[in-house]
Amino acid sequence: MKFGPVPVADAKGTILAHSIGLPGGRLKKGRILGDAEIAALSDAGMQSVTVAQVEANDVPEDAAAGRIVTALAPDPDALNLRTGAPFTGRANLYAECAGVLEVDASIARELNAVDEAITLATLPAFSRVAARQMLGTVKIIPYGCSAEAVESAEALLQRNTVLRVHPVIRRSAHLILTQTPGMKPKLVEKGADAVIARLTALGIHDVHQQVVPHETSALAEAVAKAKADMVLILTGSATSDRGDVGPAGLVAAGGVLTRFGMPVDPGNLLFLGELAETPVIGLPGCARSPKLNGADWVIERIACGLEVSPEDIADMGVGGLLK
Repeated sequence: MKFGPVPVADAKGTILAHSIGLPGGRLKKGRILGDAEIAALSDAGMQSVTVAQVEANDVPEDAAAGRIVTALAPDPDALNLRTGAPFTGRANLYAECAGVLEVDASIARELNAVDEAITLATLPAFSRVAARQMLGTVKIIPYGCSAEAVESAEALLQRNTVLRVHPVIRRSAHLILTQTPGMKPKLVEKGADAVIARLTALGIHDVHQQVVPHETSALAEAVAKAKADMVLILTGSATSDRGDVGPAGLVAAGGVLTRFGMPVDPGNLLFLGELAETPVIGLPGCARSPKLNGADWVIERIACGLEVSPEDIADMGVGGLLK
């Protein structure tokens, strides 16, 4: 693509690089100059104009953006995505449903390295998203891009999936709250309300609440009898060790404790396990607040059917300082 000033008389068919105010109205950048525009520029006394000229081996910006966004989502329904029509060198991707966004950062990085004319910007990986929310945008920086670069981008995307929305698949939850001696009922209610609000935001409305004494045996019995897609435990006193009431209650119920603690603040005192393939999440005390904490990241992924391994939790440390 050629870029630079040309005589107005020779500018027909080129792309206006910068908006120009004229007595008869404003010519916006990106406009293809025809006879009327050339006449208006000449009448204004302009001798030259800065333009972009698409060459034989170039793909115009809208066409390039459209081809790349199509390659990103060749089967949008399978990825729970929707693609937007290209405009001004840009094409957007949207969520078709609520859920968690998976992003292959290494492929996104590789795509952004194909050519400086091609860019992809996305939300952070594992963001909770709503239906119709914008997830990413392809932007062609100049007014056109070489066909070779577009073809290289398409080839890369044919071999790899960059974006996918995982919908919420766990539709019920059993919330167990433990109560310590002398603990005010309002504090228990506050915790329940905050957790239920989180679940409601994910579209999970089938929630059973249960309050039990802050004792290992009582908690174990409640966990063992819970019937839901996932179990959440909010103890009346913070969990400070694997042997504390929360984790011990899970183990006593016949479950497995897979992780205690996470490198996210607030949210350090989370624990995670399972019982008969049902995920069990031990919530930190900060879950009584509606503010973002590490438990949100774990609840969202598990609600969407994603595995959360100890390694995944370890990876949350970078970017995990939420205060």
